[in-house]
Amino acid sequence: MSPFDALRVAARAILANGLRSILTTLGMVIGVGSVIVLIAVGQGAQKGVQDQIRGLGQDLLFIKPAQTSGAAPGQGGAAGPAGGGQTLTNADADAIAAASLPGVAGVAPQTTQDNIQLISGTTNQGVTIVATTPGYPTVRSMAVADGRFINDDEVTRKSLSMVLGADLAKTLFPEGGAVGQTLRMTFFGRVNLTFTVVGVMAPKGGSGGGTADDYAYIPLPTLQARLGGPRNTTGDVFVNQINVQMAAGADQASVKAAITDTLMQRRTTVTTPNFSLQTQDDLLGAAGDVSRTLSILLGSIAGISLVVGGIGVMNIMLVSVTERTREIGIRRAVGARAKDIVLQFVTEALALCVGGGLLGIAIGVGIAIGLNGREVGSQTMTTVIQPWSIAVAFAVAAGIGALSGSYPAYRASRLDPITALRNE
Repeated sequence: MSPFDALRVAARAILANGLRSILTTLGMVIGVGSVIVLIAVGQGAQKGVQDQIRGLGQDLLFIKPAQTSGAAPGQGGAAGPAGGGQTLTNADADAIAAASLPGVAGVAPQTTQDNIQLISGTTNQGVTIVATTPGYPTVRSMAVADGRFINDDEVTRKSLSMVLGADLAKTLFPEGGAVGQTLRMTFFGRVNLTFTVVGVMAPKGGSGGGTADDYAYIPLPTLQARLGGPRNTTGDVFVNQINVQMAAGADQASVKAAITDTLMQRRTTVTTPNFSLQTQDDLLGAAGDVSRTLSILLGSIAGISLVVGGIGVMNIMLVSVTERTREIGIRRAVGARAKDIVLQFVTEALALCVGGGLLGIAIGVGIAIGLNGREVGSQTMTTVIQPWSIAVAFAVAAGIGALSGSYPAYRASRLDPITALRNE
């Protein structure tokens, strides 16, 4: 029997039991489609995180305070979150900038403050304030769309000047013209200040809550003087992050070592760094590891449905062998060899699985495309269809078809022709 003849016989057998064939193939359709969709979702989540990290700027290094300790050694107590300590000050940022370290192109400290309410007319918007210095837009690769960013004079005077993120400006001033307008700020109902908008940032983009487009920016000393920001015993203002822009092509390890040495020279009372340094590459690597694990998990879950679909195909093929025992006997009696019977049933199983795989690919790709950019549960979905996921899903479907058809085909080929002809 030629492969063409085997395919023709398989098609006739599949069409003769149309409903059963459709239900059998459905398992493969769901399995292949699920693999493509779930891997696309996992890859989309990875891309979203990577884009958000890259959107922070270029060649960035982040210095953060050490983890807070809960109690003295041996006394127990829970430790605070990483980066939650008060071990970095504005003076540390000034020291890095003044050192003119090789590979360091810019420095900008920042402190964020949540639970801030900005009021414009009848609009009351909860925001996050970023208190920083004039070099912040350059370090973070941000641009001003209207007006200007805070300047050195406003930092010196602890001015009530504010720059709005692009989305925040649209929310507070939907008709435009934010520059020159005033905003009332309240903080836990205890502080009530009036700020003047001096600029609006260009859209930065990103996904998820708390993006740069939603922030408001004020001078760093203003936060301490007006909102009671913490200081150390020498009067230096604490910051919760120092942003360092590295020169293009700079050796990151050397820059890290130089900054660590500079900061440790200022810390005569500690022997180990009470701060941490992370580059964008570090963040991308960590995010990539998590996303790859997520993709593997999602792909494995979808792969289970492929295996279940294969078991269904094998079950139906075994039933088909039992139902067609007399047909097999007639074929053997007129000269069909055992390998012809094997080819017949393996081809039938392959046709079911390959057909289901192709339909599953079409449905999976369609769902992935349809989900991309749509809001699901207040979260905008991002999907990335990977060609390798389509190839793997199809190859697995075909492999399962060959395997699930092999045992039933072997059983069919072992039937005794005389016994098969007597079967009713």
